[in-house]
Amino acid sequence: MTETEHNAEQRDAERGAEAAPTIFMTGGSRGIGLAIATKLAAGGAKVALMAKTDTPDPRLPGTVHTAAAQIEEAGGQALPIIGDVRDDVAVGEAIARTAERFGGIDIVVNNASAIALQGFGELSMKRYDLMQDINARGTFSVLSHAREHLLKSARPRVLTLSPPLALESQWLAEYAPYTLSKFAMTMLTLGFAEQHRAEGVAASCLWPQTLIATAAVQNVVAGDEGMKSARRPEIMADAAARVLSMSADEANGQCFVDEAVLRDAGTSDFSQYLFEGATEESLEKDLFL
Repeated sequence: MTETEHNAEQRDAERGAEAAPTIFMTGGSRGIGLAIATKLAAGGAKVALMAKTDTPDPRLPGTVHTAAAQIEEAGGQALPIIGDVRDDVAVGEAIARTAERFGGIDIVVNNASAIALQGFGELSMKRYDLMQDINARGTFSVLSHAREHLLKSARPRVLTLSPPLALESQWLAEYAPYTLSKFAMTMLTLGFAEQHRAEGVAASCLWPQTLIATAAVQNVVAGDEGMKSARRPEIMADAAARVLSMSADEANGQCFVDEAVLRDAGTSDFSQYLFEGATEESLEKDLFL
């Protein structure tokens, strides 16, 4: 028996194979991350959120503290951590705090992301660096620091909110810098999946089929009118829960799309996910696909 297998077996015995998992999530104060966190908390999950939003912002509802309250109200345990994913020391300390508080880490959700949809001649270097640092470098930092804890878990999982690697020219023509940063998140996750395939890790990516009604999408991408072409974050939460329930053989190294995941699970009516004012005909679909 390898040391990794021994640690997993010991941890399994101590916590129980069906014990509620411990999740370390970047971001999560609002939007898709919060929807995923509260969905998993309903099953008793213990969720640590590392996010920057300590005080309310009139443009962005919710803070790490209000998110923690919602997680606990949903039935889970919460550990709110104020921190910036660009700060390697802060990432390491946040992950150490999570493992100490809850006895380990079973799932990492790379949710934090920056978005700017400008191209050459329009996007500033400051915004370019911000996207690369949060999206790409942040994913690498989190996985690097969490690795030792994941490999001790009886059921290690990674879920990154990033798209399949479909190199359609339209995404490069319209916003190559953002596309680069999101594809980097995918490539790093798939790399982690292959590096640790033998240890039973399941590292996957998940992306929406449509616009999702979040503050970031409303403020940066689509405006108020765009919300009429969007679904609610709960569709991503339901798909995430499904992916995280899959076996390592099913999930590791895979890029999933929310609608396809739920259709495979038997969902045929998606009207429950429509944002207020949206219709199936009005949805903006095939993002990055």
